[in-house]
Amino acid sequence: MAPSPFDLSGKVAVVTGGNGGIGLGMARGLAAAGAAVAIAGRNAAKSQAAAAALVSEGGRAIALTADVTSRADTAQMVKDTVAAFGRLDILVNNAGINIRTPPQSVPVEDWQKVIDTNLTSALLCAQAVYPAMQSAGGGKIINIGSMLSIFGASFAPAYAASKGGIVQFTRSLACAWAPDNIQANAVLPGWIDTELTQAARRQVDGLHGRVLARTPAGRWGVPGDLSGVAVFLASNASDFVTGTAIPVDGGYSVSG
Repeated sequence: MAPSPFDLSGKVAVVTGGNGGIGLGMARGLAAAGAAVAIAGRNAAKSQAAAAALVSEGGRAIALTADVTSRADTAQMVKDTVAAFGRLDILVNNAGINIRTPPQSVPVEDWQKVIDTNLTSALLCAQAVYPAMQSAGGGKIINIGSMLSIFGASFAPAYAASKGGIVQFTRSLACAWAPDNIQANAVLPGWIDTELTQAARRQVDGLHGRVLARTPAGRWGVPGDLSGVAVFLASNASDFVTGTAIPVDGGYSVSG
């Protein structure tokens, strides 16, 4: 029997912000498909707990402490991953923050912090993994956008701008690195039940009800809903898929 095109055995992934929420959901999917996973984040204890959870579930995982807005940290993240597992094939650019302030009053310092964490970090991490992926003969880059890559957001202009930029950055990577057999795609999560969106529900009146009313699936997503798309985009099954942006939102973005 031919091997499954979704089998990630022998592959190595780095998941930034992989110690919780969507990142951990994706890391779980990659580990279950056979990939060794390096979970990178600023909170060392949280990353270690996430890596331990993957190991307890039968996966191979390590925790790395890294600030993805630092070129030195992203370079060390790649070095440590290759030292631990011998190669690097998959990058999930998931680390991100949100600061909810209307555009007329958002401080430029907050704007820059969100852009640096959500968008500039994707560039730094991609640059850091590029030589390792070239050495491996190719690779997969999965950038995490948002449904706010599609819609505006009166309450989060910096976040929306950063996630819109992620889609265009993904397309640029796809075009630039196709000759290196590196595919780059974006995932656009909808309303997923995480710490980030739990904070949004506390801050935005009526958000929970509006989300349920518009989502054809009739529920909020959970981090595990991102596992399958992560495996697809990280595997040989997506070798001819690049430059795309795939919503995972229960139909929210297509609902009238």
